Amino acid sequence: MPALGLNHYNLRAPRPVMEQLRSFYCDVVGLIPGERPPFGSFGYWLYAGGQPILHLSEARPGDPPSAGTAATFDHAAFTCCGRAEFERKLTRLGIAFTTARVPGTTQVQLFINDPAGNGVELNFAAEDA
Repeated sequence: MPALGLNHYNLRAPRPVMEQLRSFYCDVVGLIPGERPPFGSFGYWLYAGGQPILHLSEARPGDPPSAGTAATFDHAAFTCCGRAEFERKLTRLGIAFTTARVPGTTQVQLFINDPAGNGVELNFAAEDA
């Protein structure tokens, strides 16, 4: 059976870094904190379009690494609108970004890094380019 879509991704970090990530993804990217089941650990679920697409989980001192964790992650991509406004916000906040175009389209991408160094792609449709 095929996968139907991407449900979410999870970033696991010590609580101080997790708080920086929450602020970044809410204040910069525009995700919204929302309901999270009462797991036995601290964390956040961040929503876009009514869906919890990013989970933030606390990594406590002494916790073993998650099973199957690999260092091949490059970036997560978000569908966005209002490119000019995003660029002004990033500049105002002192967040460096690079711009690229998707070959054969008019789609524009802004690439940034979150506070933990993870790559983030902000994708803008032709009308926002």
